[in-house]
Amino acid sequence: MKKEYRIKKNEEFSSICNHKDTYSSKCFFLYCDLRKLEHARVGISVSKKLGDAVDRNKIKRQVREMVHNIFNFEDSPKDIVIVVRNNFINNSFIDNQNDLEKIIKKAIIK
Repeated sequence: MKKEYRIKKNEEFSSICNHKDTYSSKCFFLYCDLRKLEHARVGISVSKKLGDAVDRNKIKRQVREMVHNIFNFEDSPKDIVIVVRNNFINNSFIDNQNDLEKIIKKAIIK
């Protein structure tokens, strides 16, 4: 996932999270808002409860790879913030990717 497709600033995270357009699954929680740029962007949030910095960075790398495989940044009408839940650790990469794909499709269709 290219850096131009990432949400990095705390103000941008807050504005999307305050929009109240939410979707949830067993491993992820999504906040959505209409995009403000010519392409959609994705932000990833991992709680300290999921592990130390090494573990959290590994989870972020995995989620970025999942998003790269699933998400079309040019066609999507929404910016998305992905919050990773505790069940993420217990599942395999493929199960997590399928779960994320289902919830992103649900979020973009509505």
